Amino acid sequence: MNDYPFIPYYNFETVCNQQPITFPPQHQSVQPGIENEMNPLPIFDNQNDVPSGKLQGKVAIISGGDSGIGRAVAVLFAKEGCDIVIAYLNEHEDANYTKEVIEYYGRKCLLIACDLRKEESSTQVINETLKTFGKVDILVNNCGVQFPQNSILDITAEQLRNTFETNIFSFFYLTKAVLPYLEANASIINTSSITAFAGKKNLIDYSSTKGAITVFTKSLALSLADSKIRVNAVAPGPIWTPLIPASFTAEEVSIFGTETPLKRAGQPFELAPAYLYLASDDSRYVTGQIIHVNGGTIV
Repeated sequence: MNDYPFIPYYNFETVCNQQPITFPPQHQSVQPGIENEMNPLPIFDNQNDVPSGKLQGKVAIISGGDSGIGRAVAVLFAKEGCDIVIAYLNEHEDANYTKEVIEYYGRKCLLIACDLRKEESSTQVINETLKTFGKVDILVNNCGVQFPQNSILDITAEQLRNTFETNIFSFFYLTKAVLPYLEANASIINTSSITAFAGKKNLIDYSSTKGAITVFTKSLALSLADSKIRVNAVAPGPIWTPLIPASFTAEEVSIFGTETPLKRAGQPFELAPAYLYLASDDSRYVTGQIIHVNGGTIV
């Protein structure tokens, strides 16, 4: 696609087969990070995809859909015929860029800047979605932050509240707000993490929220089974997103992902198909499950 206006066409063999793949040392001082300041830019769109209309006519809400994993999911859903609502904090440039890509693929995109740590923000997201599109078919709970600390003694009460309110409280709030409007065969997809299964010594509070998301997924799936609403999760390993340079030191970024069996970090476009599977009718007999996309790490 030589006329593709957003990112250069990537060399698939370089992305997927060269080992190890490392990144230039870099650090961002503000979370959850800005994608357009990363070097190299994450790859969020697989231009080799041939869309098949798996989500034609559907509407999806994606929290944290402005960048990173959320952007890749939003773009792939749009290519499959889905209109997108992106709830994000304040990364306006990233959000508008994602909106441009979605519209390039012929779908509508509603951007809602809000603080999902506040329950009333979820009500706002649902109300604006219904006003614009009249329905919701898919909810992707994806927003998150992480603040590495060497010891639990260094995790302040403020950090603990921020991490839990962003990473798991928002999932509860959005789910509660949208549930009255979901019909049978709707899908809820949560972003968990490899840390929920393997732990991470310098991400104790973050890993705890991801463990909570995992059990939230399984419990909610049981609760909604009679309503024929499916609830699943994706547990990413190391993925090249804005959260990485915004969380880790420049030195840590330079070796990020090289500890996996595939000896590299994943790109967001490599994760998005797992969300598409869980959102589409292909997974109609799947609920309460966690899909691991982590470069081969056994958990």
